[in-house]
Amino acid sequence: MGARTARAARPWNVFIEGDNLEVLPALPARSVDLIYIDPPYNTGNEFAYRDDFRHGVGQGSRATRHAAWVTMMRPRLQAARETLALTGALFVSIDDNEVAHLRLLLDEVFGEDNFVAQIVVNLNPKGRQLGWGFATSHEYLLVYARDLTECRLDATSADLVNPADFPLVEADGRRLRHLPLRNTNKKFNPVTARTMHFPLWGDPGSGRVSAEPFPGSVEVLPVFGDGSPAVWRWSAAKVERQPEDVICKLIRGRRGERVDIFQKDWLHPGRRKKLRTIWPSEEIGSTDTAVAELKTLVGHVFESPKPTGLLRRIVATMPADAVVLDFFAGSGTTGHAVALLNAADGGTRQCLSINSAEPTRPGSNAARAGLTTVADITRVRLRAVAEQFGGGFEERRP
Repeated sequence: MGARTARAARPWNVFIEGDNLEVLPALPARSVDLIYIDPPYNTGNEFAYRDDFRHGVGQGSRATRHAAWVTMMRPRLQAARETLALTGALFVSIDDNEVAHLRLLLDEVFGEDNFVAQIVVNLNPKGRQLGWGFATSHEYLLVYARDLTECRLDATSADLVNPADFPLVEADGRRLRHLPLRNTNKKFNPVTARTMHFPLWGDPGSGRVSAEPFPGSVEVLPVFGDGSPAVWRWSAAKVERQPEDVICKLIRGRRGERVDIFQKDWLHPGRRKKLRTIWPSEEIGSTDTAVAELKTLVGHVFESPKPTGLLRRIVATMPADAVVLDFFAGSGTTGHAVALLNAADGGTRQCLSINSAEPTRPGSNAARAGLTTVADITRVRLRAVAEQFGGGFEERRP
């Protein structure tokens, strides 16, 4: 059986119940393409990871709690790093309580040179109204590569491409927009990019552009709106290779009419747009939509799940056959998102979810539903996902 056939045949979701600090070292080295975790945040309360690395969490000073939280996280991140392929990446959800400490810890474990982004995620657009101070409406995603020079993370998305941004239509029906061929960043100018300041030739009547003079053409030099010298984004050789992708136009600027040259930027199938570092709830969902998703599937059995839209965006940064690991699996959102993506695009991604048998709160919706541990919540959700979307579900021993 070939590797591709084997990957296609594997279950979309695999679940392991156990302490992640014990499970992670048993996973094969470099076997995972993407890790996402939503670890317990340090809010001054006790949390479930009572191992040899935990000292005084929920007790003493704030500095003591921060130190204990970092001590709890360090060996888990170190073990997780060993599971990542050299081409892989890590995403961590975190709030204001620990983001500064986590950033320093990830610099230590993954290396400062492998930092990719700190993303602001707007999961509560109404803002939290309880307590003192501002109504917090966001948290963060910290993104690190296993090895930035090898990482296969694709920080673009087809979902962000808006056809309305391409208002022009060619005779053959193709949509496009015109972008200045000059570099609009003043950091790039004839002093800093000397070879990119040269004349082109254009005819605003026909739209033709060339690196050499032609009948009816006028010389065009790149300038900023204030008339100061600029540079082109394309070389003369590229203009000659792609004459159908540039156009000469007469425009009215701050200093009156002038001739300028533009790139024809096409809306083509498969076009993608870079993801921004602020992710609004309108694009990725909110805590409210996450609760509704979970309620529809298995009931309201988890207080603050993540929306599948957030996880779909994260998982989609990696290839469609990626192995995904979530070792603080919570309600199982990551596995749910993997199944949704596979069902939508025919991918063969697999999600490995790890969760401990942390007891659910007495009297909670989960406890009343017979789900005595958080691992029970993960398990019941992933089974429901398999029933509804396919792909299978497998439970493994630690």
